[in-house]
Amino acid sequence: MSLLILGLVLFLGIHVFTTLRAPRAAVIGRLGEGPYKGLYSLVAAVGLVLIVWGFSRYRSAGYIQIWNPPFSIFHPIALVLLWFALVALTAAYAPPSRIKSILRHPMLVAVKVWALSHLLVNGDLGSLLLFGSLLAWAIYDRIAVKRRGDQGAPVVSAFGRNDVILVVIGTVAYVAILWLHDSIIGVAAA
Repeated sequence: MSLLILGLVLFLGIHVFTTLRAPRAAVIGRLGEGPYKGLYSLVAAVGLVLIVWGFSRYRSAGYIQIWNPPFSIFHPIALVLLWFALVALTAAYAPPSRIKSILRHPMLVAVKVWALSHLLVNGDLGSLLLFGSLLAWAIYDRIAVKRRGDQGAPVVSAFGRNDVILVVIGTVAYVAILWLHDSIIGVAAA
């Protein structure tokens, strides 16, 4: 569990640090932008590796169950939320679209919805720490973005071809994740 927590501290800590504009600017001024980005990437990558490794070790040692979610109620909701998260994630990397415009910050929406979908169906301590931390960070980051005045994606007034494409790609990713979840994660999603 300690590796998971250390990974979360590193990964989320470096992401929170970027929202602290004055300290971030001071570090960039001291190191330069390239070295700062390299250090940022290194810390985030080490944090991510520790999260994966720590969660894997936690799971192999046995789950610590905190609560038992009503699976028959929450599982269908979680599946719909997961689909929406993948469409939002696709929108984050897609050209301008109405969906991207509505979501404003589709990556943060994707993280929030993905984390929530997993919190609904996992009541063990490791899952609550992992997905709860990511959800809390995404909420914090959205507030920080709003305070900075970042308007997000450009406004697109009508649904169009790009929206259809990103829904199709998001849906294909959703089907692939449902199909591969058991072999990659070790737990069946559907």
